[in-house]
Amino acid sequence: MPQDSTFDPTTASIVIVTFNRSHLLSGLLTSIREMDPKPGRVVIIDNASSDDTAEVVEGFRDGFGSEIVYRRLETNTGGSGGFSEGMRTAYELGSEWIWLMDDDVEVLPDGLAKMGKWSSRFKSIQGRRYDYDGSAFYWQYRIAERMGIPIPFAPSEFDASGFKEMNSGCFEGMFIHRSIVQRIGLPDPRFFIYWDDQVYGWLASRITTAVIVNEFVLRRTREIKQWDMGIRHMNASSNAYRYYIMRNRAYIKHYYRVHGVYNPVLFGLGTTATFFKEIIRLFFVERTIRGTSNLFRGLRDGGRIGRDRTWRPMPALEA
Repeated sequence: MPQDSTFDPTTASIVIVTFNRSHLLSGLLTSIREMDPKPGRVVIIDNASSDDTAEVVEGFRDGFGSEIVYRRLETNTGGSGGFSEGMRTAYELGSEWIWLMDDDVEVLPDGLAKMGKWSSRFKSIQGRRYDYDGSAFYWQYRIAERMGIPIPFAPSEFDASGFKEMNSGCFEGMFIHRSIVQRIGLPDPRFFIYWDDQVYGWLASRITTAVIVNEFVLRRTREIKQWDMGIRHMNASSNAYRYYIMRNRAYIKHYYRVHGVYNPVLFGLGTTATFFKEIIRLFFVERTIRGTSNLFRGLRDGGRIGRDRTWRPMPALEA
């Protein structure tokens, strides 16, 4: 494992997005309070929760060890909007490193130290996490670029280097330097949910060597219904996810056009594969065929977005 004595944990901010899950947020904040070392700040973006999230946050301020910055949004902007606002807040506060995560994980006590040890070599880093049952979670860290879809069977093993290059991203654990954020801008809130972190990680990989490292730093604290396929598994979804999975393909298409990698045939194959993957998810994980209308609605609305010639990507940030 590399050593980096120059990493200052107080220059790092953890960014958490939460919505009506104060019990999970409490567990995450407890784990952060027990970390060694701790980050300089913890930025909490509350997506207009109607539960006791604000009271839970206030209860952690005394003796927490890190500055807590709490922002409650007026409306629910989805994970995409929450991470965009969280990234903006951490960036404007001067954070050198920004560590993104949802509220349904806990941080391992030495998690920040493990990430910091790689900070002198890479500027976009993904750590590993344990699933709810304690098993090692497999994250699809590579995408078939022209198709715009994850490669589900990319090798999971690590060699002696302890890292693998990736061309994707996941906001459940992305650890990114402010210099990369400055160049590619904030996460795009227009996605609302789904594909936003994949696109952001892809953008980062175009300007820096993005990696996933063989370091377990997070643990999932929420059980999700799954279909166990042996080596991999498929999680249950929701009607909202089904809609945005298909609609947001249009935003990927726009980003690909801007960066000159859009191939209509291959991207169309990726969209088709995504559609049938969701049909399989419905049948084998959720044991129903109800919900297919949301896939078709997403395709319809995505077609309209894809034809919008006024669309522009998120701008770079000022130094």
